[in-house]
Amino acid sequence: MLEGYTARLAAPYAVLGIRTQGRYLIGIEYLPVGAATLKPVDGFAREVCRQLGAYLKNPDFAFDLPYLQQGTDYQNKVWGAIRAIPRGETLSYTEVGARIGSAPRPVGTACGANRIPLLIPCHRVVASGGIGGFMHSRGGPAIDIKRWLLRHEGVRLA
Repeated sequence: MLEGYTARLAAPYAVLGIRTQGRYLIGIEYLPVGAATLKPVDGFAREVCRQLGAYLKNPDFAFDLPYLQQGTDYQNKVWGAIRAIPRGETLSYTEVGARIGSAPRPVGTACGANRIPLLIPCHRVVASGGIGGFMHSRGGPAIDIKRWLLRHEGVRLA
């Protein structure tokens, strides 16, 4: 499904399907490598692509994009805790849960509901004994993306 994107940007690990609404970023989806790209349809989508490109070149790049992320109170609490994880660091689902007074499994579910990855870096949340899941998956391309992002940010997992 390629409808509704305001840009599709090639990245080393996927094509980033970008969705905007006015002057707000509302979604980034990981599309398969080789999916069709799309030049930004307007100035804001162009700025989103510029900032994503800057992050891909420099993992220390700080995003400055307005975004809309609609979720439950619980999801927003989890996403807030995830935004606080510095680049180059990870927390386990258990550690995020402890910070917000929750169990690890619902933290993972909230991570999977995140529609603005990279700005809300759910790839920085890992299992206590390994990489954990990503995008509701425990293997395949989703985990390859998570590994790439963590390596890009300087995280070394066993």
